[in-house]
Amino acid sequence: MTYRANPRHGAAWVTGASSGIGRGVALELARRGYVVVASARRVEELQTLAGEATGLPGRIEPAPVDVTDREATAKLVAEIEARGPIALAFLNAGGSFDDPPGDFGAAGFRKTYELNVYGVVNGLNPLMNAMKKRGKGQIAINGSLAGYGGLPGAGAYGPSKAAIINLAAGAKFSGDRAGVTIQIVNPGFVRTPLTAANTHSMPGIVDCDDACRRICDGFERAGFEIAFPRRLAWLFKALNVMPYSLYFALINRGAPRRRKG
Repeated sequence: MTYRANPRHGAAWVTGASSGIGRGVALELARRGYVVVASARRVEELQTLAGEATGLPGRIEPAPVDVTDREATAKLVAEIEARGPIALAFLNAGGSFDDPPGDFGAAGFRKTYELNVYGVVNGLNPLMNAMKKRGKGQIAINGSLAGYGGLPGAGAYGPSKAAIINLAAGAKFSGDRAGVTIQIVNPGFVRTPLTAANTHSMPGIVDCDDACRRICDGFERAGFEIAFPRRLAWLFKALNVMPYSLYFALINRGAPRRRKG
């Protein structure tokens, strides 16, 4: 049977918890009774977040870390595990950084990949080692509908999320054999500081609190993928099984010039 974590099994670890989806999921998990270890680089925001959880069935413990630092991330996982098992992890930290015009693939591209891809891998490795050793655990990785297929103006963000979706699918095979549940979370547009910078239309945009409830509901249900809003997710899936000639024509007709999911 597929393992599903609950607060009795241990703590929940959430990365990128200082704002947006990570912050909202940390609070929602605390409402559901978890001791949530919340990580990000910004210490003050984590402390504020912990205060907001006062009075909830669970609690939030700040644990600052830069997930792009592989050694520091592994050390933090070991420290949490020394106090008790991580039953559920949400590897959420991510962002989008632009390159200067005419210099695609420069510092912004590399920074996006360091956070969105290596920031996940740096947490995934020690988590998998610990969870495989005890034969159970649950890890969810935050992807995006933008990772389903190439989109105009997606920069490094879309390709980095495509890599994460592929990574999660590959990790599921070894996770299944070891009793470790792997999930991918693929949201569409969510009202967060990341999407606040968008100037284009964002079809089906979901409020952050609603998105976080959907994500946490997905942690509790069976299934590899947590994708929403459903209509937009199915539209993106359908587009990506079409011949490329039709795919490009439809995307060029209706897609915004820039997407951040």
